[in-house]
Amino acid sequence: MTLIKSADLPLGSKMPDFCLKDPDGNSHSSTTLPGEKGLLVVFTCNHCPYANAQWPRLVRLANHARSLGVNTVAVNANIHPDYPEDAPEKMKDKIVQLGMDFPYLIDENQDIARSFKAQCTPDPYLFDEKGCLVYHGRIDDNWQEEDMVRREELREAVKRLASGQSIAREQHPSMGCSIKWKT
Repeated sequence: MTLIKSADLPLGSKMPDFCLKDPDGNSHSSTTLPGEKGLLVVFTCNHCPYANAQWPRLVRLANHARSLGVNTVAVNANIHPDYPEDAPEKMKDKIVQLGMDFPYLIDENQDIARSFKAQCTPDPYLFDEKGCLVYHGRIDDNWQEEDMVRREELREAVKRLASGQSIAREQHPSMGCSIKWKT
């Protein structure tokens, strides 16, 4: 497990275009996924302990965000023979296990992760309705112990985006396992 932090990206960056399939073979596009107020894109996977600790929070946040007009999509770029837990069939199990009702997509060739400059799992990106990056940071201030969380920065960013308020420019990077890049 190699700990890495998310890249520092300029706010206002445009969301890269993408079209990816879910484990059932359905295609999902960056043009059709956003809600009325925006889109939360989270690079994650099945096996990473950092991602696993935050999956339940992400699912709850996605439900809340949707009620505010912000849709969510998770993207797995760890489709790698050395990590069979991240295979598309195992993604189906994760979807059922967590009761996920937002798309969990396969970035098999890792082009989309590279275009986003994704580094770790989880690596969240929040885009407004125009596709401009407004938040790229951690989900909250304690990935290990949910009952010790004091600041839910991503939830606050979603709330502020949905209500038309400005989002804090100081954002703490996410951290987790590095994406398992194919060479």
